[in-house]
Amino acid sequence: MKNFKYISKLFLGIIIILLSSNVMAQQDEQLTLQNYNPLYYNPAYAGSRDAISLVGIGRFQWVGMEGAPNTQWLSIHTPVIGKALGMGVHMVNDKIGTRNRTSAYYNISSSIRLNSNDARLAFGLSAGLDFLSRDFTTLTTIHDELDIHNARYGHNQFNVGAGIYYYSQNSYIGLSMPRILQASNSDPTNVVNTLNVHHFFLTAGHVFDINSVLRLKPTALVKYTPKTPITIDVGLSLLMYDKLNLGMIYRVTEALGANVVYQIGNFMHIGYGYEFPTNGLANHQSGSHEVLLQFDIRMKNSIYKSPRYF
Repeated sequence: MKNFKYISKLFLGIIIILLSSNVMAQQDEQLTLQNYNPLYYNPAYAGSRDAISLVGIGRFQWVGMEGAPNTQWLSIHTPVIGKALGMGVHMVNDKIGTRNRTSAYYNISSSIRLNSNDARLAFGLSAGLDFLSRDFTTLTTIHDELDIHNARYGHNQFNVGAGIYYYSQNSYIGLSMPRILQASNSDPTNVVNTLNVHHFFLTAGHVFDINSVLRLKPTALVKYTPKTPITIDVGLSLLMYDKLNLGMIYRVTEALGANVVYQIGNFMHIGYGYEFPTNGLANHQSGSHEVLLQFDIRMKNSIYKSPRYF
């Protein structure tokens, strides 16, 4: 616990420094089941589950609204040399209106052991490609003289990311910046402006034992993009018999959601999440849905004999 308090102060200092940045901004995709796909936010998470872990999530956002976001995530990662080295790949495909973004990133992490309970501090790097496009051929325009009428635009961008992640059996805290490089704008549709942004993610969570069958898990995700409001997701989950997870999530001033995840055996999780907006969007759609499928293939001679909560 002493290590967790020290690391928390360190991460708080880093996030204050990062908040002084000054670039244009746009938010990344939202997730209700975010705790089951940390690799999407932080490359330092790679290999931390002591298993070959495969996660797939599909999100159908703002159902009933034309052009609403539709997103799919796929992540796979594994430890390579004990707990000292981890590797993984994460991919995302996101479509909203005329814009489509497909990304694929390779992640590598290295960790150091901090105490006899195997609390660890990991440092991660990622590298990959973002493929962005806009297709205006499906739109009906009023002024045919517009340059974008019946046009398609696309851009491919290489990028790198970095992150830090502290974790133990019952606690974690992470700080990351998934895309560091800046792209140059080269078309009239602002396709590339979605890459001309820095996103910072601060994550934290802890598991409290209530009794032999119940555990309480509060979590938080802070998303910061300069010149836009900070987004804060707070979650609270009740874990029963290390099998059934019942959770709620509140995205401050934006949405309220609930989710259920069930573990089958020691290798598979299935889950569902529902989220409904608490802002002005509530009158224009019927909420967002997410589905989760996760597989964990445990390594031989696994360090962790008890369940992994993160």
